[in-house]
Amino acid sequence: MTAPLQGRTAVVTGGATGIGLGITRRLLADGARVLVAALHTEELKRAYGELGDHRTGVDLAGHVGDLSQPGAGEDLLQAAVEAFGGVDILVNNAGGGVIRPTLEHTEQTLRSTIDNNLWTVLRCTLAVLPHMAARGYGRIISIGAESVRNGLVDHAVYNAAKGGVHALTTGLAREFAPAGITVNVVAPSYVRTPELDAGLRAGSLPDRLVHVIDRAVELIPLNRPGDVDDVAAAVAYLARQDSGFVTGQVLSVNGGSSMG
Repeated sequence: MTAPLQGRTAVVTGGATGIGLGITRRLLADGARVLVAALHTEELKRAYGELGDHRTGVDLAGHVGDLSQPGAGEDLLQAAVEAFGGVDILVNNAGGGVIRPTLEHTEQTLRSTIDNNLWTVLRCTLAVLPHMAARGYGRIISIGAESVRNGLVDHAVYNAAKGGVHALTTGLAREFAPAGITVNVVAPSYVRTPELDAGLRAGSLPDRLVHVIDRAVELIPLNRPGDVDDVAAAVAYLARQDSGFVTGQVLSVNGGSSMG
């Protein structure tokens, strides 16, 4: 049986750690060739070690850079073209916000939250759209946030950035549908990544963040956090050719914390 993504090339931003690494692993398992975009070389090296069954330079490649900066999206596209000849799937996973009460934000934390979560998506998406349109095919999947819907405590600024990603998606989906490109969001609730799990076990997380995590789990009817495989499965579906009638959607992976 042919793997569902056989012959396709994917770019996963923030693909070396956490949810992104889980997405990278799933897309590789489904037959895609994957370029992992990381912020630091050390992250990329660790990811290569964890993905040791895959052949670097054959079905796995990497790129390092700050994707919020001008020109970064074009550099990423060039790296993918040089490695694999093109991009069929873009997963906008790079992100990470400063989660704190709104009035405790500073100019620096405001900018970093918007840069990391919205500008990264804009830079990379705008870079690949002409490439995908010229090929007549594309899947763009951005990682949003359940907190945009449920107003999770201390997430207002983070939600401003992720809400922008949600809104960008619907506009692009309608505009680029005639070009054969679908654009969707996967919006997780609280996901217990290996990195976060390690911090909880070590007791090294700030008390305020532990409180936010506890509140997030209380809102989930399934009474557990999500894991990276839950999110990766949703991304893998939207990356497939047979998801082609799904566009402009926010697919909530939330354990039921919001419904309808």
